[in-house]
Amino acid sequence: MFERFLLARRHERDRSDLGLLLKDCRQLLTEHGESNSLAIAARALSRYQSLSNRSRQQFFEVLASDFDPDAAEVLALAQEYAADQAPDKLIRLARAAEPPRQELMRRLNRAPGGTQSIILMREYVLARMRLDRKLSAVDADLSHLLSSWFNPGFLTLVRVDWNSPAALLERLIQHEAVHEIDGWDDLRRRLQPDRRCFAFMHPVLAGEPLIFVEVALLKEVPSAIAPLLDRKVPDATVLPKIKVAAFYSISNCQPGLRGINLGNFLIKRVAEQLQSEFATLKVFCTLSPVPGFAAWLTRTQEITLPSLSAEKRRRINETFSALRKRHQPDLSGLSSALAAAATTAGSATLPSAPPGAGTGVLKAIDEEALRSLCACYLLHSSHLGPGEGDPVARFHLNNGARLERISAHADLSRKGLRQAHGMMVNYLYDLDEIEENHEAFVNGTVSASRAVTSLI
Repeated sequence: MFERFLLARRHERDRSDLGLLLKDCRQLLTEHGESNSLAIAARALSRYQSLSNRSRQQFFEVLASDFDPDAAEVLALAQEYAADQAPDKLIRLARAAEPPRQELMRRLNRAPGGTQSIILMREYVLARMRLDRKLSAVDADLSHLLSSWFNPGFLTLVRVDWNSPAALLERLIQHEAVHEIDGWDDLRRRLQPDRRCFAFMHPVLAGEPLIFVEVALLKEVPSAIAPLLDRKVPDATVLPKIKVAAFYSISNCQPGLRGINLGNFLIKRVAEQLQSEFATLKVFCTLSPVPGFAAWLTRTQEITLPSLSAEKRRRINETFSALRKRHQPDLSGLSSALAAAATTAGSATLPSAPPGAGTGVLKAIDEEALRSLCACYLLHSSHLGPGEGDPVARFHLNNGARLERISAHADLSRKGLRQAHGMMVNYLYDLDEIEENHEAFVNGTVSASRAVTSLI
């Protein structure tokens, strides 16, 4: 009985907190609210931050339902504009069609810490959208505003080195999403003279990186990740001879900015800066994971991609069938063989072995099969939507990179084996071809080297 009483009291308090927040939001949108927006916005954000998770969910549901444009007004103004396309009628239509929640967010943004609060709001909405698609309009409005506020023209490119503030260095360790940073010694190696790390910063979020990229300066294009992460002291003779800048990790530090186009601008800005610093630098490439490859193989029974010719489909399916027979239908045997190979090799590179070699090393025939299947996956599904193509491939190819090389045994970490059976990819950024490659990808064609296309 007492527990029910406490639960009722808590629900009543939640309703009261939510009601006060919504009252502030509606007041903020009035003429009186605009003149006092700073104080009201600060109060509203404070109320929002104190909401229970249940009330927070209800708040966004109200934003989705009660802060839409007036449909009747939009329709009437649209009909007026269709009859007379005068500029004043277009302006009135555009104002009426904008959801009031966009203006609400602009006014909330005036409060101290408003921008960070709105980023966190979108992070919450993105998480909730997996269960409730009704919030998609709210997400679209937040994304629209954040895209404007975080336009690359407002961002500062910062080189992060060992002398950067400790708080910033801690953020790198915390947010590294591709190759985990194993403590300060690991981070120190990634900031040595033959390495670079660059981040985008925003003046409103002092000390908070938005996104950062790690670069290795090398003599040749890399084919495996472990040598790049090796903590041994760098060779002092490398820098005067470098020809290659390899982007091996890019991490978003603000989940609420997911989908805001920052990564491609960051890579291009970094390439320009490195080119001005090193006269010998000729090649810009990545060493990238293929996080969707293993899952694609597991759920695929037969490769039926219509973009493949009948002969290529037959050949690739024979390869696929032979691989499954050798390593169980679900390829669990393949994962075991690779894990054993990683343990045996104990290093970044694993030489191919001829058929009949020991079980600790993956057979050469399996390596070629994996490279062919990976090429098929990347060439013929990368342009498809989320859940279909590989997200890393889609990012780089849409940025104008070319699919240059596919390497087996390139990432023998647990994560690399689980996600891609150890495969990694080099995407090449030829600054003279970026726009052409981007246009080709938008139109459904993956730009790839002959070394890749010849695999299938």
